[in-house]
This record gives sequence, structure tokens and C-alpha cells, in this order.
Amino acid sequence: MFPNAPLYPGPPMQRGGHMPGVRKKGIAFCVMMMLNVVIFLLIGLAWNVRRSQSGRQRVRVPSRRFWRPDVASQSFWNKEQQHLDFLHNPVFAAALAATPPGELPDWLNDTGPPDPCEPDYRVPTQILDYNVLPRLFQDFLLHMRCRRYPLLIDPPRVCEATPFLLLAVKSLTPHFDRRQAIRETWGRAGVVANRTVAVVFLLGSTFGGDHFPDLRGLLRQEARIHKDVLLWRYRDTFFNLTLKDVLFLEWFGRRCPHARYVLKGDDDVLVNTPRVLDFLENVSESRTKDLFVGDVISDAAPHRDKKLKYFIPESVFVGRYPPYAGGGGYLLSGDLALRLSEASRRVVLYPIDDVYTGMCLQKLGLAPQGHRGFRTFDIEDRDRDRPCIYRNLMLVHSRTPQEMLAIWPWVRDPELDCQ
Repeated sequence: MFPNAPLYPGPPMQRGGHMPGVRKKGIAFCVMMMLNVVIFLLIGLAWNVRRSQSGRQRVRVPSRRFWRPDVASQSFWNKEQQHLDFLHNPVFAAALAATPPGELPDWLNDTGPPDPCEPDYRVPTQILDYNVLPRLFQDFLLHMRCRRYPLLIDPPRVCEATPFLLLAVKSLTPHFDRRQAIRETWGRAGVVANRTVAVVFLLGSTFGGDHFPDLRGLLRQEARIHKDVLLWRYRDTFFNLTLKDVLFLEWFGRRCPHARYVLKGDDDVLVNTPRVLDFLENVSESRTKDLFVGDVISDAAPHRDKKLKYFIPESVFVGRYPPYAGGGGYLLSGDLALRLSEASRRVVLYPIDDVYTGMCLQKLGLAPQGHRGFRTFDIEDRDRDRPCIYRNLMLVHSRTPQEMLAIWPWVRDPELDCQ
């Protein structure tokens, strides 16, 4: 049947007669089908002619005119992404390998230092307003291509029991009080609602040059006691939160690939862990593979106001952002976390972590799904002290350690009547 054919009968035909319009359409349809068959036979003939005498098929590299764009983007990130897209496109990569370096466009030869972890000397000259950008933004741009950083603290047994839910919390070395409040409330590891829950805190290194005290001794003691701290040797700044995500995904693939679900969150969010587990119990098997839910932002664009924390100049990026979930916290399947790790290798690091995750999802042909249980932009002021509000939420941002400790008993109180 044709999908658009009407399901009701048309007007009756006259006895012994016919409908001229239907006959013409039938003839046209037959002609189109015959034409398609002829084209198919010609393609097949050309395919066979191109086989070598040994019977092995030869692949013809497209001509340079066919595959090579002559102009690169003027924005640094976009240009780097263009280059990465070429490297990961099998057709273009074959053509690239077959083309002598002298015949390539200049921007395809412009790849920066051979070691991606050396400061990129191109950045100050290709980003015209580089000198007026914030110092930490400059640092990100200089080291944007580097993804190799030593793992200084790596608890080996976090995922030993194969968690149903892994809570991955982005934290900063001085935030001892936040981590402890999480351990005593929503991040308590063990068996919750008959499901195994594990928690791990994600940290980079802090340095005196960024006006942080030397807390390495205290952090190592904390890690020995709780065995839930991951620490990498890279500069832990706002602009490097994306790097933290990428390093975590790589760690996840090595250490915790069988975890069923992952909740990524900041250390100032409150998570209703029992509510999250209840939600996951009702997720269908078919939906699990691509599960990614959070507080979704759509049709957003870079902020051009230099006074804003999320400022991105046109010299760095042009275009609109794909849909993304607010970085305060989101929930995804372990299967998708593994695929995001692979996709991240095909996306140039971007200085805003939640936008970057949306870019990686887009590479996979996916988009995050919004859920009203995630409130990364907080709730109404009048509702902040209402216990029953938190019963129906999965995540709310932001809360202090003291607020977490005060609210958590409301979430767990079996006698609280929220009818």
C-alpha cells in the first residue's frame, strides 16, 4: 500500500469506463520504475568494469575539486573542528592522504605543534583579540588540543560491585565541606532501594599561582579515608570543566564500563537519589541505550558580552549551540557514556562543558531529553522551604552543604504527607 493512500472509497466508476487521471499516474509510475532499473544496471556495470584483473575492487579517490573546500572558517574553534571533521571522514581522509602536502590548502597544513600538549603557538596570532581575553581563557586556548594528563589519585574499587547508578560529582580541592555533605546525604554509597550506588568526586589540581592554598596533604588523607576521589594533574579552572568531563569519560571506559547509569552533577546540587532510582526502574529497555535527561536549553547562542562568565568572542566561535542539558546535573545511561567518550575524540574541546556535551551528542545524532525533575536554574523562592517540593524533584541547583543537610531528612521522611 502507498502510505498516503486514502482509507475511504472514492466515487464509483461508470460501468465499462475508466478514470483517465489514474491511468496517466500509473503509466508515469511504470516509466519511473523502468528508469531506476536502467540506472541501477548502469551503475552495476561500471562497478564491475572497475575491478582489477585480480578480482579486487579498486577505490577511486575523489578529485581535489570534489572534496576540498578552499576557504576555512575565520573563527579558531570552527576552523579546528573543520580540520578534525576531515580527519575523521573516511572519504576525505583517503583523499587527504593521497594529496601531496604542497597541494593542500594552507589551513589544512596549519595543524600547530606536533605535540598537542605543547602550548599552541598559533593561538595568539590567529585569535585577534587574544590579548584582551581573561587569563584563564587564554590558558584554555593555548592547551585546547591536549587531553593527556596524569591521573594522580585513582581509587581502584569504586566500581567493584558494578553499580546500577554511578554518581560522578565535579568538585574542587578546597570544597571538603561540600563533598562531606554529599557523602552524608544524596551521595551515600552502598545499596539504596535494592540498587547498588557508587560515588566518585572528579578533581583537577590547584596551584598557588591561582591563589589556592596547598591542600594536597589534606586531599590525600581524604582520598585514603573515603576512597572516592579522582585527581588529575591539570589546572582546575572553569574553562577546564570540559577537560574534566573528557577525562572522566575515558576513566569510565577503563574502570567502570558496566555501570548501568551515570548521574553527572556539580558539588553544589541536591539530588533526590531515591527519586532518580525510581525513575530509572521505569525506563524501558529500548530507551535505556540512548537515555540522556536533564534541564534542556535549546536554540542558544554564544554570549558576546565581555562581562559575562560565559563570554565567547566571534574570533573563537561562530554559530548556534545544539540542544544541551544544563551542566549542574544530568542523567545518562552507561552505554551512552561509552559512546560519548568515543564521540568526544571527534569534537574539539570547547570552554563551556555543558555545551560541549551537547556537541558530542549531536555527533551521535542524539539530543538530550528535558525532564521537569531537573532544576539547574533552581525553583521559585517561595518553594525553597517546602519539604514536599523536593520529593518530586530529581536534582536542584544550587544548595550549600548546610542546606543539603537540612533538606535531606525531608526527602527521606517516611511520615511526610505530600498528598
